[in-house]
Amino acid sequence: MATEHPDLIAPDETAFRLELTPAQLKVTHSALRALLSDFGHDEPDVHRVIREVLAKLPEEASIRSIDLAAELKRATSI
Repeated sequence: MATEHPDLIAPDETAFRLELTPAQLKVTHSALRALLSDFGHDEPDVHRVIREVLAKLPEEASIRSIDLAAELKRATSI
């Protein structure tokens, strides 16, 4: 008999909310794209989850337009 764990996050529940700077967003997107290409074809569940996360990010064109060098320079000048 399975026991209930009320402290666990349900599969359809939001586990975490994350606020990212433009630089962090660009790095996160790049890392997820790299992870997606690195996993083999025998990992369809991992591919699915990575695609689901990528789908939650802004469109790729918006992320590509982020100038990482300028964002990092701006962050260090604050």
